[in-house]
Order: sequence, then C-alpha cells, then structure tokens
Amino acid sequence: MRKPLIVVLIVVLVVLYASLFVVQEGQRGIVMRFGKVLRDSDNKPLIYAPGLHFKIPFIESVKTLDARIQTMDNQADRFVTREKKDLIVDSYIKWRISDFGRYYLATGGGDISQAEVLLKRKFSDRLRSEMGRLDVKDIVTDSRGRLTTDVRDALNNGSAGADDEVSTPAADDAIASAAKRVERETSGHVQAINPNSMAALGIQVVDVRIKQINLPTEVSEAIYNRMRAEREAVARSQRSQGQEEAEKVRAQADYEVTRTLAEAQREALIIRGDGDAAAAKLFADAFSQDPDFYAFIRSLRAYENSFKSNQDIMVLSPDSDFFRYMRPPTNAKR
Repeated sequence: MRKPLIVVLIVVLVVLYASLFVVQEGQRGIVMRFGKVLRDSDNKPLIYAPGLHFKIPFIESVKTLDARIQTMDNQADRFVTREKKDLIVDSYIKWRISDFGRYYLATGGGDISQAEVLLKRKFSDRLRSEMGRLDVKDIVTDSRGRLTTDVRDALNNGSAGADDEVSTPAADDAIASAAKRVERETSGHVQAINPNSMAALGIQVVDVRIKQINLPTEVSEAIYNRMRAEREAVARSQRSQGQEEAEKVRAQADYEVTRTLAEAQREALIIRGDGDAAAAKLFADAFSQDPDFYAFIRSLRAYENSFKSNQDIMVLSPDSDFFRYMRPPTNAKR
C-alpha cells in the first residue's frame, strides 16, 4: 500500500511542479498552448506579470520577455549634412517594450534581434533625414539635444504625413508589414496605431544619444594637413620676426658698444691732454724761474737715458757741449 501511495505522491508533486511557473522581476510572461499564444476575450495575448502563476503541465509552455530598458549601440555610420559634407556619427538608443503582446507578434515570437533590426533601420533613416536638414555647425553646437529629441519623438510618434518634411519609406514599409501581421493574428482587435512609429512594434524609444561625431578619414587628413601647413607658416613668420628683432637688438648693442668706447676714448684723450697740459704748465712755471737749473736737469736725464745699457757706444768729441756738466769747473783745482 505504501508503494502506490508514494508513486501517486511523486506524480502529484511532479504535476504540481510542472504546473507552476515564476515570472521574475523585470520580465513578463506569455503562455503558449500547443505552440499558439493564449489570448484573452479581445484576442490579445495574455501577459503575465512578475510572480507565481499556473499553467497546464506538459501542454502549455512559457515565453519570457525582458521588460527592462535595453541599450542598442549603433555602428558608426556616414551621414551627409545640408551643405553636402560627410560626418561619421556614432550613436546609441535606449528602448523598452511598451506593449508585450504586440511586440511578441510583430517580432515573430519576441525575437530581440528582429526588433533591433527594425529599430535600427528606422533610426538610421530618420537620423539621416534629420541631419540632411542641418548644417555641420548646427549639428556640432546642438547643446540642447534638439536633434536627438526630434529623432526620438519621430520614432515614437511616427511621421506626421504630408506635413512632415522627413520621410523614411524603407523603414516605414518594414514596420507597416510587421503591424499588418499583428492585425491579422489578432483579427483586428487591436488599437489603431501609426504604422510609421515604433509603437506599431510595441516598442518605446526612451532615449537617443550621439556619442561622437567625426570627420571621414580623408577629410580629417586634409584638414590636419591644412592646419599643419598653417601652423608651419605661422612658425616661419614668427621665426623670421624673431631673427629680425634679434638683428635689430644686436645692431643696437654693437652701436652702443662702439659709441661707449668712442666716448670713453674721447674722454680719456681729453683727460690725458688736460693732464699733459697741466704738467707742462707746472714744469714751465717751475723751470722758468731758473733756466740754468732746468738745463742741468735735462742734461742729467739725457745722461741717464744714454748710459743705461753697457752695450751702447757713443762717438762724441770730448769738447762736445753734451759733456759740459761732466767737465770740472774752470776755476776748480786739479
């Protein structure tokens, strides 16, 4: 008796375990029965909120969808501005699922890669059209983010029709095709939504940002070469001006040196001349008082200068006037 009871208990536990499923926080659940989505009275897919739920075991399965904000990085792409200039723009998009039933049906079972392909195509076309209406200056100086705000609103609300100057036919056709698939599967029991907006896929674009704007490589190199040439021209001009100023300073310094030396030499000559004149005057005043003494002193100096060297030879007559002070006086005794 115990064995069948245990078997029954195990079967009950297995069935109970298979009947329970948990939807985690940040997720939503969709139950499929024999591969088809369970729907409500309006033929819309049943969406299960986070928590514990029941399903028919072995018949029904659960597909979970991420309800959190997703980030999609876009590969840097080339865009053309209004003045026909190319820019390389690197951007990203933040989005989340706003209508899980519509999203599940429009993306072929909640395929996130298919959703991002459609979103990327729509975003790229819209951004390309918006940037084609602006100049490079307006794009680079867009401090308030008007460009990205317009793109985000256009993705969420769709084109306004004939009044909208920006059109994205390729992306709109793909989204409209997905929206028609949703209408067919729900037999038209869905709210009418602009087929040109991401809401047709059950997606809400939370934010659009441009990370970086660059010029194409060939344009950047041309600009860098032009900037380098301009800087080199400025450097050459500065160097030539510096050399010119250096020559001026050097010439001025040489002039000042020459002028200073000339002034010093002139002052020295004047001082030497004044000194020689003063000395001559002193000698003249002194010797004018006794001419004989002056003649005697001059003779002594002449003797001194003449007999300095032992190698000098002088041929003079003893009676020469040069030796008059070397002869004894006429009245002296021998």
